[in-house]
Amino acid sequence: MKKLLSLLSIALLLFVSTNTLSAQEIRNSSGSSTGKIESDGTIRNGSGSSVGKIESDGTIRNSSGSSIGKIDNDGTIRNGSGSSVGKIEDDGTVRNESGSSIGKIESDGTVRNSSGSSIGSASGVPKAWAAVVFFFFYFN
Repeated sequence: MKKLLSLLSIALLLFVSTNTLSAQEIRNSSGSSTGKIESDGTIRNGSGSSVGKIESDGTIRNSSGSSIGKIDNDGTIRNGSGSSVGKIEDDGTVRNESGSSIGKIESDGTVRNSSGSSIGSASGVPKAWAAVVFFFFYFN
């Protein structure tokens, strides 16, 4: 039994260490870095200054720490007043508050606008976080 617990503990540690989000670059359509999202959800601009944060419960904060929105568990993205401003679907489709498709986050992190043109990339970033940065909240 001790061996089994030890093996499970090692397996869990390996899983966590290989599946933890590290700082990921946010790139524009030309491939230039415009910022990054760190593993704790901190959003940094191209100069490295913190411009916001997405907390583990989905709360979105600006650089002064004020709540400006939230990502619900079902992918609904809300503004600071709690009103729905859009949604990220499981397949990466991003919809505005009226349900119209405004873009898509591909599985490789490519971010596309409603015309299908690439507007940037956020490889390794959770899709909901990429949707927040590219489509719903302006972080400068």
